[in-house]
Amino acid sequence: MPPQTIGLIAHTGKPGVAELINAVAKEFSRVSIQVKIEKETAALVGRPADRTIPQLAAESDLLVVLGGDGTILNVADQLGDAIKPIFGINVGSLGFLTCSTSTDYREAVKCIAEGGITFSQRTLLDVRIKKGTDEGASIIGLNDAVLSRGELSRLIRLRTGVNGEVLTEYNADGLIVATPTGSTAYSLSAGGPIMAPESGVFVITPICPHVLTNRSIIVTDDSLIEVEPTEDDYPVYLSVDSRDPMQVQMGSTVAIRKSNRTLPLAVMPDVSFFSVVRQKLKWTGSNL
Repeated sequence: MPPQTIGLIAHTGKPGVAELINAVAKEFSRVSIQVKIEKETAALVGRPADRTIPQLAAESDLLVVLGGDGTILNVADQLGDAIKPIFGINVGSLGFLTCSTSTDYREAVKCIAEGGITFSQRTLLDVRIKKGTDEGASIIGLNDAVLSRGELSRLIRLRTGVNGEVLTEYNADGLIVATPTGSTAYSLSAGGPIMAPESGVFVITPICPHVLTNRSIIVTDDSLIEVEPTEDDYPVYLSVDSRDPMQVQMGSTVAIRKSNRTLPLAVMPDVSFFSVVRQKLKWTGSNL
């Protein structure tokens, strides 16, 4: 069923995005779908609006995000309990999470208005920094949780366990725990595998490990992954979905598991995950 109300959010620093905001809003109005605009997006095009992203989500059936993967991550991270489906229109480079390009916005609007889009239910991470009996506040992530060193160019030691059993103690620049959605992001750059969105697994990928046999390992997404620093002399930091890092104190454990919520991410008809991978990574089958 087509949405009645669209929430429009844009990366306001992208070149040409102001024109795209107006064009997309006009196209939705033409097909009689109400458009509400996030406050910074509205300010860019001189429209009065004061809605934050969570407020916009609460009032909308579908969020249309103009930007790249980073913009979608930023929106998803701000939704809190007001999770709504997201449709991404790419205004950038790679764009694994977006499902349309800025030049095809009319086709995208038409597809939305006709109820032609479907949704891929993306697994979310529930990340907590636990210390003693303090369970820590839940941090929700779509892509990954990354433990890394500070400014010093030195390896850190991270004791890692899965479901209460010790996996290993990594001696590395850091460690990435990624969802299937995040498998095409930092984990991929660190040598991790690409995983289909609904494969029901997480991947644990060390960053530049000193032990050459340390490689990515895939675990089921009902696993509890626990990571703790084991050296007091060098700080360890946690960042979820590239947000500002938080220091992980000695004696603390980072607990990572599947959230009980999912994020519905829009998929255009006849566009599969594998076709996106082929296109974005330029897998042509050629030797060149």
